[in-house]
Amino acid sequence: MIITIVSILMIMVGYFLMLYGAVGFVQDKRLFSSAPKEYLAVIPDKKERFRGAHIVGWAIVAVAALLLIGAFVLGIWDGARNDFGPLQYFTRFLTMLYGMEIYDILFFDWYLLCHSNFFPHFYPEIKDVMSPQMFGFNKKEHIAHFIIYIPACAVMALGCGALFS
Repeated sequence: MIITIVSILMIMVGYFLMLYGAVGFVQDKRLFSSAPKEYLAVIPDKKERFRGAHIVGWAIVAVAALLLIGAFVLGIWDGARNDFGPLQYFTRFLTMLYGMEIYDILFFDWYLLCHSNFFPHFYPEIKDVMSPQMFGFNKKEHIAHFIIYIPACAVMALGCGALFS
């Protein structure tokens, strides 16, 4: 259970770093495809904040990707070490992905997107369109993720069970 919690925390940190690197440094609107349309309409195409900002941003995104991959590698390694069966792997992976999705909903969507100064700090243009009523703009995507994670975790669990049993 401890490894699952550590993996979820790694995912949370990695997920936030990915957002921070993309929003704060890379600043390419193509990376914000999941943002509300109202935000995308007012966000201008920006050049680098400072020389090398894009390099810093992509380095942060790379570290974030390594954390996300590392979370799953840690979960798989610990499962192999403890002779997990497919059901145990499935439970771990589903817990990790559902934890990530809940984190996305509560921290990214509710707090960062609707109630904090995170996005307006980097894009002051969105202050006029930002509101708590924006929460839930992507609920269909979240529901789809909750559904898609079940077969995805089953496939990963069966693969791990076959490889390490």
